[in-house]
Amino acid sequence: MDYNLLRGLHIIAVIAWMAGIMYLPRLLAYHADAVPGGEMDKLFQTMELKLYRIIMGPAMVATWVFGLALIYVNATEVRGGWEYLQQPWMIAKLSGIVFMTGWHGFLGAARKKYVAGTNTRTARFWKMTNELPFIAAIIMVLAVTMEFGS
Repeated sequence: MDYNLLRGLHIIAVIAWMAGIMYLPRLLAYHADAVPGGEMDKLFQTMELKLYRIIMGPAMVATWVFGLALIYVNATEVRGGWEYLQQPWMIAKLSGIVFMTGWHGFLGAARKKYVAGTNTRTARFWKMTNELPFIAAIIMVLAVTMEFGS
């Protein structure tokens, strides 16, 4: 596969994943104020489930698949070895990916708590934590584009 095509597909997958991972906490914030079992509660549950399963899940998988493919191509063809994985900029990116994947799982677990009627998080919590993925994205993008420490 062409390297630039691979990078493009990876970026598209990341954009889709980020859109979902930043929108779901906003839905959860609105959902926190809905009456359990009410019409809005059911509507939010449907919206959250579809966002999580139809957009976020596949986008996360595609991000990982294309990202791992890029790592392989970089190590075997572009950069001439696996040593680049030890560069500070790549460690920053990989750390961000671990955070984003964990946050994805955290959001999935939170969604299930709403469904079970056991949510304890407030709308304020979701509004305050909503920016965490964006901060991680800023760090990852700058680390990769500037390749600091190499």
